[in-house]
Amino acid sequence: MKKQWIIPLVLLFCCIGCAAHPPVNTVTQTSTIDVLLAGGYDGDMTCGELLGHGDFGIGTFDRLDGEMIVLDGQVFQVRADGRVYRPPAGLKTPFAAVSRFEADKSVGLSNLDYPGLQQVLDREISDPHLFYAIRIAGRFSKMHTRSVPPQEKPYPPLAEVAATQPEFEMEDVSGTIVGYRCPAYVKGINVPGYHLHFISDDRKQGGHILGFELDEGRAEIDRCNKFVLIMPESAEDRHQLDLSRDRSDELEKVEK
Repeated sequence: MKKQWIIPLVLLFCCIGCAAHPPVNTVTQTSTIDVLLAGGYDGDMTCGELLGHGDFGIGTFDRLDGEMIVLDGQVFQVRADGRVYRPPAGLKTPFAAVSRFEADKSVGLSNLDYPGLQQVLDREISDPHLFYAIRIAGRFSKMHTRSVPPQEKPYPPLAEVAATQPEFEMEDVSGTIVGYRCPAYVKGINVPGYHLHFISDDRKQGGHILGFELDEGRAEIDRCNKFVLIMPESAEDRHQLDLSRDRSDELEKVEK
């Protein structure tokens, strides 16, 4: 009789262990960039739920209240004052992408601006049709970021919000770049190419990256060949959004 219980117990413990760890090489995303561009800012997934899908990533918050950085299993919120906050686990996000970060490659960097960094990383990437999580720890002579303030209904399109977004200039700052390089075919789903956020080592400054000058640092690259998209079920106003348009021009304005 005792031997009959051994296998079920082992399987039970294995399943519990699997549920506690997000899958590797998988980018999990809630909602799409086109929904966000169209003004779909109501959060659906909580920060606590988001961490169940990964310990690394970027996004935004309910009502577009700031830029999200997920680093080492912690969620940080850079609000429109440029400061970093720790949001409650119950705060929701309308758009975010996360993964379980396990670097496949490490590359030393020195004396690079944003376009130069992209060229270096592109040379290190083996397959441009896959997803790559990018983590860069470094020292920056200059870092230029932005964030966005919370919006009120009726929500304006993201391009209108970005036209008046607060921008921040940092000098001689050490910190971490967090983000993804997505393949070209995700247009409308995520941001094709590089989408990077920054947080300082003292956890006081950060935001969506517009530009920088990197003195020295190290990039870690995690190759991801799986992508999971979770569309919100409770977004009451989403059916009213026009998602048939090509919003590439709007995304270009927002990202730069």
